[in-house]
Amino acid sequence: MADPRTFISFDFDHNETEKNLFVGQSKNSRAPFSIEDWSAKSSMAQSKWEEIVKEKINKCNILIVLSGKTMASATGVAKEIAMAKDQDLPVFGIYVDGANSSSNLPSGLQRNRTIAWDWDKIASAIDQMMGEGKNK
Repeated sequence: MADPRTFISFDFDHNETEKNLFVGQSKNSRAPFSIEDWSAKSSMAQSKWEEIVKEKINKCNILIVLSGKTMASATGVAKEIAMAKDQDLPVFGIYVDGANSSSNLPSGLQRNRTIAWDWDKIASAIDQMMGEGKNK
């Protein structure tokens, strides 16, 4: 089977650096997934953004949320999580930017599905997620 396609959700205003590092490291690791960088390159109307993101999420197998310290204010991330769940897509989070188990999580992201940035743990989470949702 080909590596699962992964949508990366992150706080564009605060965690773009971590997203770029994560994507770069994933290419140099033995991560069992492929990332498509579908981040918006320009601002657009909310309805257009939602339409485009929903379509992109639907083409993926998993949604990974890079969860930083300012996640409570990241309304787009919460919408992406809801879109993934509406499409029966497994979702899990990775703590970035000094966030940890006492940090706020975006709406819809479960604490027991949010892990440290550790490639072995990420690989295990992806293996587990591939048995869930529309991946069954």
